[in-house]
Amino acid sequence: MANRKIVDARGSFCPGPLMELIAAMKAAQIGDELEILSTDKGSANDIPEWIRKVKHEHLETTEENGVWHVLVKKAK
Repeated sequence: MANRKIVDARGSFCPGPLMELIAAMKAAQIGDELEILSTDKGSANDIPEWIRKVKHEHLETTEENGVWHVLVKKAK
């Protein structure tokens, strides 16, 4: 059964949020969803780009009160 995990990278700047996501991806199971919270606007572009490059699934990116929420799914 897939889980959903929050990766709170608020206050961290590039490449911090991506590094935190990579560490969380290594611990995640296939099908798990990870939601990265970041106050670094660059994460909204950098994370989906990395996710596509490594063949995972980018589900959505939203912004709320200066916090970017990037939802991804581990595909392999």
